[in-house]
Amino acid sequence: MGTLNALEGSGDESLVILQSLLCLLREKNLLTRADIEELCDRVSSRAKQAECAPFPCSEKAANVAAAEMARIGGYIGTRYGGKHRRGV
Repeated sequence: MGTLNALEGSGDESLVILQSLLCLLREKNLLTRADIEELCDRVSSRAKQAECAPFPCSEKAANVAAAEMARIGGYIGTRYGGKHRRGV
């Protein structure tokens, strides 16, 4: 069984797994650049409504997640290209 110290770093481990998963899905064209842009917007929107969202979370954590998602989206867009989503 894991120790408490092993659980403390699980956020970083989860982030590495999710970053890798997003890149893999984009490589296989299962996610489009537009999908990733929409995901960025959803995370950003959730950060703005952190306290009253259906799944409440810390406002600080939600803002950090939104910034990280924007960074990941920028990297994937540059690395794999693709069409941007249409303006609404």
